[in-house]
Formats: sequence, C-alpha cells, structure tokens
Amino acid sequence: MKYAELANAGVHEQPVYEPGKPIEYVAQEFGLEPAQIAKLASNENPFGASPKAMAAAQASLKSAHLYPDGGCGELRAAIAEVRGVDEGTIIVGNGSNEIIELLGHAFLRPGLEVVMGEQAFIVYKLVTKLFGATPVEVPMLDFGHNLKAMRAAVTDRTRLLFVASPNNPTGMANSEADLIELAESLPEHVILCLDEAYAEYLESAPDLRLQIETGRKVFCLRTFSKIYGLGGLRVGYGYGDSKLIQLLQRVRQPFNVSSVAQAAATAALSDHGFLDMCRSANEAGRKQLVEGMEALGYATIGGQANFVLSMVGDGGAFFKALQQRGIIVRPLAPYGMAEFVRITIGTPTDNERLLEATREIAQSSEVSA
Repeated sequence: MKYAELANAGVHEQPVYEPGKPIEYVAQEFGLEPAQIAKLASNENPFGASPKAMAAAQASLKSAHLYPDGGCGELRAAIAEVRGVDEGTIIVGNGSNEIIELLGHAFLRPGLEVVMGEQAFIVYKLVTKLFGATPVEVPMLDFGHNLKAMRAAVTDRTRLLFVASPNNPTGMANSEADLIELAESLPEHVILCLDEAYAEYLESAPDLRLQIETGRKVFCLRTFSKIYGLGGLRVGYGYGDSKLIQLLQRVRQPFNVSSVAQAAATAALSDHGFLDMCRSANEAGRKQLVEGMEALGYATIGGQANFVLSMVGDGGAFFKALQQRGIIVRPLAPYGMAEFVRITIGTPTDNERLLEATREIAQSSEVSA
C-alpha cells in the first residue's frame, strides 16, 4: 500500500505554502555571488536584527544544553509591560504562524467556517483547510479588508474571522474605529483574530484591548519577524482573554520557543532606538520606491507596512527578470494577483538597485506590460 493511500483524505488537497526564494538558490541558478543579491521578497528587516537582541541571543548560547523556559515567563512579562496587558493573557509561539495553527487545533473542524479577505495572508486559508473547515474568502475593497462585507459573510458556522491590519500582501490598514465596530458587531460564537504583524510600522496602531477586557471575543497576533528583525529565530505572540489563552496552551507543544529566541525577543522589546530608526527609514524607503516605480510607469500602492505593491504586467516574468539581476521580489499569482509583485522596502541602496533594474526591464522587451 502506498503512502498516498494511507494519508488522510484532506492531505491530498492541502495547498503548500511557497516562501520567498532563498538568496543561495538564486545565486546558484544565475551564477551570482550571494553578497550581490538583494532579497526584497519576504518583508524582512533590511537593517538586520536589533543589536540588543543579537547580544542577548549570543549570551543565551551559554545555556544551549538546557531546555528553554516552557512558559516563556520572562518574555511574557516583557510583552505584558510593553503592551499594557496581564501576563495571563499572552501566549508565545514559534512565530505567529504557530499560533494561527493553535487556533485551528482549538476551534476548527469539518463543517465550520473561517472568514478572511480574498487577498489576505495565505496561511489563514492553509490552516483552515488543514483542519477540514471551509475558508470563506471575501473580496477586498481598494486593496484593503471590506469589514462590512466580512461581517455579512458570518454565519452560524463561522468560528474565526481574520483581519490583518496592515494586510499582507496589499499593505492597507483598517481604522481603529472600523475594527472596533466590527468586533462589537460579531456574534458570540465568532472570534475576531486581528493580525498585527506590521503594527509597529504604524504611527498609531489600532488598540482593541478594551474590547478584550469587556468580554468581546478578540484575539491579537504580533511577531518579532518584521520590524524587530528576528525572522530566523521564529518567535511571535498573541494576546486575548485569559480563558482563550488557557485553551491555546492546552494544544501548544512543550518547549515550542527556543531559549535563544526568547532571549533575543525579550531584549528587542527594549531597543526603542532601533525601532524608531527602522520606522523612519521605512517611511523614507516607501517614498523612494513609490515615486521611483511610478516615474517608470508602474502603478504602485505604498500601503502602511514595510513593502509596496506594484502592477508590472506579467508578475512572474518581472520576478524572473529581476532575479537575473540579483534582486528577489515576490510574485503574487498565488493570491490571484498575477499582474502584481510585492517589493519589500530595503535600504536606500537596495531600493535604488531595484529601481535601476526596473528601468532596464522597462526599456527592454523582457516583460509584457
């Protein structure tokens, strides 16, 4: 009997997540040196990790022979202080992706539904299908979440409703007032999952703590992979009602976050100067890319995260043409946006390289408009 015959039926239909193409693969494919390549595909921090986080990670290696703190006590205490919430309302995960999966373990099964944006972070759909539930994808409005349409899509079978603000891959954010209105309109059997992965790039992020405190079913997700620059260490967290957290702790694997990741994330939370620098540089880079791409004739949406969205005609061909020049971006055909690419905002030098390469492509016949 073949493995395929032994597998659960849903495995055969389960989509596979496609990450941004690694630097080493592109270097090997096109005969380039890795140091020559600018990766502007995965919304990583082009300025690296917080220096305080790096120092703490190095120090933690002295205890690498010991299991990590299974409850992430020091990190949860630091998050609680920064976010102004109780430690008992926080769960830490191996990236926020793991926490999305924990929501699936706790709340999803065949016959239930999850409401999400049509061009929202694809992991919501992957996790929904993994547990046999049905993804209900709502068309976006001006590249942002259409909250009224999402509310209208809720049925008695809905258990989770995901909103990423700012959204990945479109970059658009929803206002605090609109998110609060949505939270307060949802029936008791629906949990609003607010993904705040890019919230630190906003001047003022929406705050739904009051809704949590007053009993609304709201759960917020954050990550250390973006502005903190710790994507390689895989650490994120969620906060919500303590009873919800207790359920998620029951389905969490022990020792799910390494001691190195915990130490780095704890230190990163106090590196305010690094965050301020990254936020300021990101805004300057957004202006550089939007103005540069539009000057070359490509409609570009700046958004409010650490990437921009450009309409380039054939996104797949544009992606390949840039790779040949040592630049990696993200084609968006898997999101139903084949004419677009997502470009992470890089350093000023990276951004200029991208614009110069795009100028060459625009003047050639490599990509059809």
